[in-house]
Amino acid sequence: MGDYCIIMTTLPNREEARKMARGLVEEQLGACVQLLDIQSVYTWKGEVQEDNEVLLLIKTRADLYDAVEVYIQTHHPYEVPEIVQVPITAGLSAYLGWVDEVTGK
Repeated sequence: MGDYCIIMTTLPNREEARKMARGLVEEQLGACVQLLDIQSVYTWKGEVQEDNEVLLLIKTRADLYDAVEVYIQTHHPYEVPEIVQVPITAGLSAYLGWVDEVTGK
């Protein structure tokens, strides 16, 4: 089952998040990208920050991680974007088959 993952990144607003999500799906780098409104509290350059952001959950194949990372870095407005991979250890085989189908495998 280690062939699939969720990649997470955050963007500053819905419009940028929607563009990123759509681009990832159109490029067949993600089968599905969910957008969730969140509030983040973090330290940046020695200061505690609080920001509203949009979290992207990118469902994809693990072998596409490098390409997804490059895509995000190329299109992301942040100096250091969050790009985190979480392995999918189990999942409905029909769903994972669909992930393969729409990501070009």
